[in-house]
Amino acid sequence: MSAPAAGPARIVSLVPSITELLCALGLEHELVGRTGFCIHPWETVREIPKVGGTKDVKLDRVRELEPTHVIVNVDENLRETAEALAEFVPEVVVTHPQAPRDNLDLYRLLGRTFEREAEAERLCEAFEAAYARATAVSNPPRDVLYLIWRDPWMTVAADTYIAQTLALFNWHTQPAQASARYPEIDLGAFAGKVERVLLSSEPFHFHEHHFEEIAALVEGAEISLIDGEMTSWYGSRAIAGLEYMVDYVAASAP
Repeated sequence: MSAPAAGPARIVSLVPSITELLCALGLEHELVGRTGFCIHPWETVREIPKVGGTKDVKLDRVRELEPTHVIVNVDENLRETAEALAEFVPEVVVTHPQAPRDNLDLYRLLGRTFEREAEAERLCEAFEAAYARATAVSNPPRDVLYLIWRDPWMTVAADTYIAQTLALFNWHTQPAQASARYPEIDLGAFAGKVERVLLSSEPFHFHEHHFEEIAALVEGAEISLIDGEMTSWYGSRAIAGLEYMVDYVAASAP
């Protein structure tokens, strides 16, 4: 558990969705560093210094910023980066939301750490309202393939945040079991085994011109684009993400 900040914090966020969450908690003035992928809210974060990417953090740049706290994520950042940061940063806050309701603990963790408990509780209330709407309708089960990369083709395992978000709507990502969290796959092996192929906008930005190629490999499946920020970004965007998925699933009904 991270110790509460004593006085004004100097925060470096290495997690795009958490950078957005920190701003939603009213901590934008305590953010002193971000990754190049931290782009929301743009009018706020564009003035905050960049420290590299999520996987290639410039440690010397972080050191220069003299942070009191650096926020990392198990999936998005490298373990060795977190270990190196721990050698000179007073507090390295490690996060790992794996399912939608983990956002409640995330809001409260950061709210407690940076003395924004009231703001965190308001986010919890908004999340609970969105979650209630998301679970109010019983959707028929569907097997889906969620693509995050091309060349090689890559998807998500069932224990990832993306898969758990889709499962909330009774959409089950395939394969049901995988040895890696983001496995490489033979796309043709899913022909006749999934009802829909979802092409994410990130990290690879799929477009409609990919439909024909994928349709030839996964015969019989419907193909559609999906906003990756709405399925993979936890934090404050998860609230909008649940609302987005309610409408997306309804529009995709047979």
